[in-house]
Amino acid sequence: MTPNELADRLEHAGDRVGNALYQAVKHTGTVGNARIRGNASGRPGPNVITGQYRNSWRAVADRIPYGAQCTIGTAAPQGRRLEFGFMGMTDSLGRTYHQPPFPHAGPAIPVITTVLRGQVALAVREILS
Repeated sequence: MTPNELADRLEHAGDRVGNALYQAVKHTGTVGNARIRGNASGRPGPNVITGQYRNSWRAVADRIPYGAQCTIGTAAPQGRRLEFGFMGMTDSLGRTYHQPPFPHAGPAIPVITTVLRGQVALAVREILS
């Protein structure tokens, strides 16, 4: 490829970068959310009683200038306690808890990282093709 051909590809790629990265990040969020939900489906993560907590996890992808971002999380009040534990803590009613952690979001991070790297690499190839 000549320098002029590369310059043309890069010029045309600028118009497609935002959407390609958004799609990559959105896909990664979906995979990450599924992994966290899977990890929250029994040991070593939290046990499923009703499925309400597991189903409370959401992945929200947003477009930002020249890229995208995704937030994966839950609004469920027990989320932090389940992930990190609640050892020797006393609540506002004076009850002391000894709940061990049941990590489910943290163990998903390596998978999310791997998927994101792969998706961005695919997006770059698509943009420059």
